[in-house]
Amino acid sequence: MDEEFSVDDPTQLLDSASDFADQPGLPNDAAAKDFLDRFPLPLIINCLQTKANVPGLENTLAACLGRIFRTKYGASLIPQYMAFVEVGLKANSHVVRHLACRTVALLLENSREEASYAIQLIIDYDIYSLLLDCLINGDETVATPSMDAIMKLAALPKGIDIIFPADNNKATHLGNLAVRSSSLGRVRVLSLIVKLFSVSRSVASVIYSSNLLNLLEAGVSNTNDSIARLSILELLYELAEVQHSTEFLSRTTLLQLLCSIIGNSATDLYLRLRAMMISGRLLSKENAHIFVDDSSVKTVISAIDGRLGFLESQDTAECESALEALGDIGSSIQGATLLLLSVPPAARHVIDAAFDRQGRGKQLAALHALANIAGETRPENSRILNSIAEESLRRLIYEVASRSTKLTPSGLILSILQQAAEVRLAGYRMITGLVARPWFLMEICSKQEIINIVTDATTDTTKIGMETRYNCCKAINKAFTSSKLIGDPAFAAIAEKLEEAVRNGPYLAKKQHQAIPEVKTAERF
Repeated sequence: MDEEFSVDDPTQLLDSASDFADQPGLPNDAAAKDFLDRFPLPLIINCLQTKANVPGLENTLAACLGRIFRTKYGASLIPQYMAFVEVGLKANSHVVRHLACRTVALLLENSREEASYAIQLIIDYDIYSLLLDCLINGDETVATPSMDAIMKLAALPKGIDIIFPADNNKATHLGNLAVRSSSLGRVRVLSLIVKLFSVSRSVASVIYSSNLLNLLEAGVSNTNDSIARLSILELLYELAEVQHSTEFLSRTTLLQLLCSIIGNSATDLYLRLRAMMISGRLLSKENAHIFVDDSSVKTVISAIDGRLGFLESQDTAECESALEALGDIGSSIQGATLLLLSVPPAARHVIDAAFDRQGRGKQLAALHALANIAGETRPENSRILNSIAEESLRRLIYEVASRSTKLTPSGLILSILQQAAEVRLAGYRMITGLVARPWFLMEICSKQEIINIVTDATTDTTKIGMETRYNCCKAINKAFTSSKLIGDPAFAAIAEKLEEAVRNGPYLAKKQHQAIPEVKTAERF
C-alpha cells in the first residue's frame, strides 16, 4: 500500500466512518462518493490491515464499507479491489472475512448485466474455493454470508459450472469437500446442497447426477452421530418443501430410510418426528404418484399407522406429528385413497382423534388432517374420491358418531364449532372439504345451530378465522345450491341465510343501531 494512503492517527477516519455507518435509511451514491473523496478506499483498507489493534476500528470500518458497497457507486469499485477481497477472505478476523463475503455477494448481485466479467473475476482470484473455506471453517457470522455469496454465484449463467465442475476429483467438488470436512463442516456443505437444490429443477438434476443426494442418505443412515443425523433430517425437511423434491428423492433410498426410523421405537423421538413430517411433505404433492409407486406410499402409511397403534390414546407430540403426516399424505387424491383403503384404514386414527376432545393438540392435528383427506386443499373438482374410498370415509365417520354421546356426525360437528377459536377454525376447514358429499351436507343442514355459527360474521375476530369461516360458508352454499335440497321448502330458510352470508362477505359484522344523543341542544329565546 502506498505511503500516501497510510495514516498514523485513524481517529478522524474512525469518527467519520462511525457517523456514516450509523446514518439512518439506505445509503446513496452521493453520500458514498463524498465519503470516499475524503477517505479513499486504499486508505480505509490500509487501516484495516495495519490498525486492527485500535479498539472498535475493525467493526466500524467494516460496517462503513458494508454500507458503501451496498450503493451502486460503491459496488462499481469492487472489481478494482478484488486482490484485497481475496486477502480479506483469508484473514484471521471474522469481521473482515464477513465483510469480504458480503462484498463478493454484492459484486455478483450488481453484475447481472456483466455476468461474464464477474465470473472471470471469481475464477482469476480463486474466490469460490475461498468462499467454501469460509463456509466450512468460519464461525456462523462468516458461514452465513459465504453461503449467500455462493447462492448469488449460482444465480449467474456460468456460476453453476464453477460450483459443479466437470471433474469430480476437483478439490472444490462438494462431494469431496463433505467427505474431508468435520461433522459441522459436512452439515454446512449439505445445507448448501439443499439450498442449491431449490434454485431450479435443472440445478436439482445436476445435484442428483453428481450423486450429492447420496450424502444425505449416508447422513441419515449414520447412527453414530445423533446430532448430525438430526441436522440432516432438518435439511431434508427443508428440501421436502421444494416442488421438484419428490421427483429426485424418490430415486433414492431415503423413503425406505425414513420408514425404518419411524418404525424403530429405540430411535430418538425427535428423529422419528422429523422422519414422519418429511415423509408427509414428500408425499403431499399432487404429482407424487407419478414418481412414487403405491407400494412405497403404503409402506410409509403402514409405518406411521404402526406408531399410532402403539401410542393408542396418548396425547403426545409424536401422535400429533403422525396425524399431521397422515394429513399431508391425504392432501393428494392418491394419498387420501390409500389412507382410506388400507386394511385396516389408517384414516381411522385421524377420524377417531378429530372427534375426541380428550387431547387438544391431538384433536387439532386430526381435524386439519381430516380436512386435507376430505379435499379442502385440493381443487373443488378433485375433492371426491372413488366410490370405495368415499364409502370408507362415510362409514368411519358414522362409526365414530355412533360410539359417541352425540350419536350423529351433526352432533359432533356442532360440538367442534362450539369449542375455542383454533378448534373451530380447524372445524371450518373440515366442513369445507367434506360438504361436497351429499350425506355430509344433509348432516350440516339438519342442525340449525351449525348454520347459525357458519353464517354469523361476528363468530370469529381474527382475519384468518373470518376468512376460513366464510370459505366454509361458501362451500356449504355451493353444495346446497347444487343439491336436491334447493327446491325443498323445509330448507328455504337455510338457503336464504346461506345466500345472505355469502353476499355479505367475510368481515361484515351484525348491524349496529346508530347512536342517538341524549342531550338536547339548548333552546334560544
